[in-house]
This record gives sequence, C-alpha cells and structure tokens, in this order.
Amino acid sequence: MGHPSLGQPPRSLHVQPEAAATLRAARSAIAARALEIAVDADPTMRERHDDAGLRNLLRDAEVFTDRLALCVAGDDPYWLREFADQTAPVFRRRKVPVDDVVQVCDGIRAGARGVVDESVMPSVDRAIDAAIEIFRWYRTLAGDARRRNPIVAALYKGI
Repeated sequence: MGHPSLGQPPRSLHVQPEAAATLRAARSAIAARALEIAVDADPTMRERHDDAGLRNLLRDAEVFTDRLALCVAGDDPYWLREFADQTAPVFRRRKVPVDDVVQVCDGIRAGARGVVDESVMPSVDRAIDAAIEIFRWYRTLAGDARRRNPIVAALYKGI
C-alpha cells in the first residue's frame, strides 16, 4: 500500500464508486450465483464438500465480492490480488482445493456481469484474473495440480 512518507500516494477509491456500491449491495446474490456456477461446472464439489463446507465457500465468495468492489472503486486489482495471496494458505488448511476457489472466482465474474454495467467489466476482469493468477501459483506449490493416489497417500501417512 502506498504511503506518503515513502513518496507513494495512497490508493484512490474514487474512480468508479457507483459500480462499487452496486457490487456491495448485490454481494449475497453474486456469491450465491457464483457458488451455483462453480457447482454446475464441477459436480464433484458436492462430494468433496459437505453443507458446512459449501456454506463456508458461500461466505468466502461474499468476502471476495467485497474485495472486488474495492478493486472496481479504484480500478486497481491490488485489493483482490493481495487478498488472494493472504487467503490461499487458509484454503489449504481447510483442505479446499485451489481449483474450487478458482471456479468460485469465475462464478463471481459471471455474477458481477449481471449486476454492473459493461463499461466496468474490464476492471472486474483484471481483478479476478489477478486473483486467479495467485491461486494458480499456490496450486503448483501445494500439489493440487493432480489428484493424489490413495495408496501412496496411505503409505506416506503411515496408516
């Protein structure tokens, strides 16, 4: 974050405040639609996550939408990119595959398309693409790129 004593101006949140307010007002609807889209795209999400896990993903989608509103307000992907960087280890600890979070982010993009004006969508796309880039980087670190063999996992775990 910029700081005046370092010679950097603070980040502006006054570029598109009306669009940001619209996103915040429709936060719950966007999050619900994002989770629907993610589950439709990958039906095995219902097998991997119980009801509490899906509710957690719904709540996470609402928070992502709030951060997306900050990005739209300032036309700067910083807020969602940094939030993705901070929350990726939390998803790892909760045993949520990063691919599921990427699906939810794509769902947020589709849900936001129905709420905000088309002139705002480049800002939305930049912010969500920056978050997905961070999540995909964590995916390569954490080994989510492939499903683990249950036999090998049992051997390493030591039944």
